[in-house]
This record gives sequence, structure tokens and C-alpha cells, in this order.
Amino acid sequence: MRMTSAFPSRRSAIKSVARPTNVSLDSALVAEAKALGVNISLASAVGLEEAVKKARGERWLDENRAALESSNAWVEANGLPLAKYRLF
Repeated sequence: MRMTSAFPSRRSAIKSVARPTNVSLDSALVAEAKALGVNISLASAVGLEEAVKKARGERWLDENRAALESSNAWVEANGLPLAKYRLF
């Protein structure tokens, strides 16, 4: 498959209907992006999607930290439940 852009297509990056939104961006960065032919809306959407994905992961980890720590403590104390069946 031939890649023509560093960013995914608009269809894959923006999964729902786009709506106009005002954002404040560094003017020098915007000028450079325009000079390089970067689609600012698409680049912003991709960056926002990555930031949301990261924030969701961090929230999930915070919400489940106690369960993960409990599970890890149990394994430390008792070992893996099926360890005797491992072939390595």
C-alpha cells in the first residue's frame, strides 16, 4: 500500500461529522504549516484524537489502580495460578 501523507485520510481521522471550532495556535507554526501544505484541520484532529486516547488510558488506569495493585499483590504472594502448566 502506498502512503501519500504522514497523516491518515480525513475519513479515518475524523470519524464523525466535523464542526467548526475556534482554537488558538502559534502563528509562526500555522504559517509554516501552510507553507508546507499541511492540512491544519486534519493535523489538529489527529493530535486531538491522540490526546483524548491518552487521557482515556490515564483515566482508566487511575480508576482501576486498586484492582491492578490487588491482583499484582496476589500474584506476588501466590504465584501465577497456572504456572505449573507453562512449558517455558
